[in-house]
Amino acid sequence: AGRAEAQRCLPKMRGIELRAGLNEADGYVLGAMLSSYAKGGNKWVYGLEYLKTSHGYRSTTIPAAQFTAEGGYYYNFLSDAKKVVFFYAGASALAGYETVNWGGKTLYDGARLNNKDAFVYGCAATLEMELYLVDFIALTASLRERFLWGGSMGVCHTEYGIGVKFIIN
Repeated sequence: AGRAEAQRCLPKMRGIELRAGLNEADGYVLGAMLSSYAKGGNKWVYGLEYLKTSHGYRSTTIPAAQFTAEGGYYYNFLSDAKKVVFFYAGASALAGYETVNWGGKTLYDGARLNNKDAFVYGCAATLEMELYLVDFIALTASLRERFLWGGSMGVCHTEYGIGVKFIIN
């Protein structure tokens, strides 16, 4: 008897991903993504992300956060024959808002912050892996470098994280 294999990452399929990760500055990242698959298992991605870091100051820390929206294209450069594991290289445009100390300018000891809240813009380069557990649920792992200008948290931010993706159609 013949056996049917799963059909994954077909054009016009969509998935919702929830992700969490860490960055190089002892912070964390939370995000949500919508993936829309194209030919060859490639995909368009649209997402929202929250990056939280803390910077040491004397005996305390100063919080900094970025809220960004993203849109980009991920190229499927490797997958196995059974379509269980997919590897992607992606590029995205980013835009958002950055806040340092939640807008507060004066610290507990009277010192003033020169950092200002600002709109940020830039891009991201991502390497991502999807591992399908069943036809409609995949685990993801990613490594990405974000380049954002306009803010005071620095230009480059390295992130690594995991996620879970649900295929919705």
